[in-house]
Amino acid sequence: MSKYKRILLKLSGESLQGKQGYGLDPEMLASYAQQIKTVADSGTQIGIVIGGGNIFRGMTGVGKGFDRVRGDQMGMLATVINSLALQSAIENAGGRACVLTSIPMGPVGAGIYSKFRALELMNAGYVAIIGGGTGNPFFTTDTASALRGVEIEADVLLKGTRVNGVYTADPEKDPTARKYDSITFSQVIEQRLKVMDLTAFTMCMENNLPIIVFDMDTPGNLAKVTTGEPETLSAVGTLVHN
Repeated sequence: MSKYKRILLKLSGESLQGKQGYGLDPEMLASYAQQIKTVADSGTQIGIVIGGGNIFRGMTGVGKGFDRVRGDQMGMLATVINSLALQSAIENAGGRACVLTSIPMGPVGAGIYSKFRALELMNAGYVAIIGGGTGNPFFTTDTASALRGVEIEADVLLKGTRVNGVYTADPEKDPTARKYDSITFSQVIEQRLKVMDLTAFTMCMENNLPIIVFDMDTPGNLAKVTTGEPETLSAVGTLVHN
């Protein structure tokens, strides 16, 4: 049983690479789609924002000779590709999903994003996948997910990663890093822990939108996180709250 009426799920573009190391891994897409469908079938309304780093990242483009604005625009288009791929995967799993974008993309079957259109779709049982970032350069998909989460009045922002929570240091680099089961926004700032970029993190903190950082790559974890049970959550993620 889900604790939440409505969630905003932030997915990493890099995670969609799976074991390929590039592009879109069909197995990873199918795994994500099945997890999302399971939670949607339980009655939880789901909004999703996906990064585009598996295809193109704006900041990386700057180092390769692209103007930052043009690079970010390319990155926003990459998020639309991932959004359409996830929509197809959810539909293939027997679910219902619709893509909305912050920039006009009508010919590819995506509607223009607005809070009210997203709510209309979620109330009708669709997963609302929101692509195109904020539609503006210099903002990350972290910021887009925080903005959309606040706009659609989500109960929680779930940040799906390949790491099972927030640690005292990077667990992939420091074997002595300790995991937090729960931590406050102020503690994250004081300890300079990296949860989301500062703009996104501040938006969540000021609008009292809790964040759960969890391992999305393990099948079943999304459903576990949405139960809201402290014991279950501590096993797969970390709650960041006021």
